[in-house]
Amino acid sequence: MDMFIVRGGERLSGSVSVSGAKNSALPLMAAAMACEGETTLYSIPDLVDVKTQSQVLGSLGMDVNRDPDGALRLKTVDETSCIADYELVRRMRASVCVLGPLLAKRRMACVSLPGGCNIGDRPIDLHLKGLSALGAQIRVDRGYVIARADRLRGANIFLGGAFGSTVTGTCNVMVAAALAKGTTTIESAACEPEVVDVGNFLNAAGAKIDGLGTPFLTIEGVEQLNGVKHEVIPDRIEAATLMIAAAITGGDVCLKEVRPDHITAVIEKLREIGVTVQLAFPDQPAKKQSVTVRVTQPLRSVDCIALPYPGIPTDVQAQLMSLLACVPGISIVTDKVFPDRFMHASELARMGVNIRRESASAILNGVSRLSGACVMASDLRASAALVLAGLAAEGETVIRRIYHLDRGYECLEEKLISLGAHVERVRDEPQNMPDSLKLTDGESRPSYSELLDALTGPHWNQSVSQQNTESVTASQDPADED
Repeated sequence: MDMFIVRGGERLSGSVSVSGAKNSALPLMAAAMACEGETTLYSIPDLVDVKTQSQVLGSLGMDVNRDPDGALRLKTVDETSCIADYELVRRMRASVCVLGPLLAKRRMACVSLPGGCNIGDRPIDLHLKGLSALGAQIRVDRGYVIARADRLRGANIFLGGAFGSTVTGTCNVMVAAALAKGTTTIESAACEPEVVDVGNFLNAAGAKIDGLGTPFLTIEGVEQLNGVKHEVIPDRIEAATLMIAAAITGGDVCLKEVRPDHITAVIEKLREIGVTVQLAFPDQPAKKQSVTVRVTQPLRSVDCIALPYPGIPTDVQAQLMSLLACVPGISIVTDKVFPDRFMHASELARMGVNIRRESASAILNGVSRLSGACVMASDLRASAALVLAGLAAEGETVIRRIYHLDRGYECLEEKLISLGAHVERVRDEPQNMPDSLKLTDGESRPSYSELLDALTGPHWNQSVSQQNTESVTASQDPADED
């Protein structure tokens, strides 16, 4: 297992390209199962999750190969298997996207209930509700969804849930409905760019889907979908993470291959904080282009609410929290998509963040300095938030369990290093712990003399006035993400 050692204090500058969207690539790969012939997907990021999805599809009779140019070629060669096993599906939630294609193409499916990041309750009841409405007979037995349907038929489906629409659920039902007999209407469909990307792929393959990008979809079923060539959209979450990295270090960074219209809410929130965000072609936000992010003035505290698209993504909530922790004043961060997605809060507190949880919100009192510490990632986006905090902290920060990060960011440390950051990937072993975080016995704790300096040094009065030691519960060792 690897860990990151981040030495903070460097101002990021330069240019970097954004990779293809993970949250689009995974359902696209599953949707290729519903197509006849070969599908070629371009700009698929080289991620652990993509490799896992390739293994899932391979177990279901698909050949998945990556070309030297990075393109992914997928083709079904054996339709006899309908079982997506627990040992693979448990590793990530997006594996459940094979359920719709299996039902539509092979008339039956046996798919393990999915795993994924530990960010709160994420049932798949809306997936099952939508597929049941199309005529599938479904039951859950011994941790597996077992479904069958002689022929799916169009229906009127409402996919709204307690915390909004479902992205993977919309993709699952959309693929199934594309091969169902008759017309399907989906109300409260997810509007995220990743759903639109999957819909555009299906339409290119022969589907008839209207209303993409709105909560109301109309799908005319067709007899067959055919393999096509398709380029995945840029990853808006990676773009937002790199933008915040520039902001938190007071940097000047140009991001290439960005769709500004996919991150409008993030751009506007950064501008509200005081970050300068410039588009190369402001009159063409719906096209891939360059976006420059720089800090030229003191930043301001703000309130942020994570909402379904087109709001601020829940996948950017943790990164924004790291930024606001360094901004003077009171900021409130609320997550209305996953209200329990705050496991990173206790780890940020170890770095000096003054933070208090209240229900679905975190209240931050910005501090003038963060201090490097040994912290542990609990999920994919929390990993990114801790890296960002490490970039802004004094001294060295160790982020453990970065296997979470590898699931969703392609070469993040290499991109940050190219911008001037000091990030090192090493094995998570005692001898690799930085001296600044060691005791003489090799444990990752500050030495007695360092603690004494902290108690008597120039930051003492400031730290006491700014930090509330009871604001965050002690850090706990989160359950391993499978």
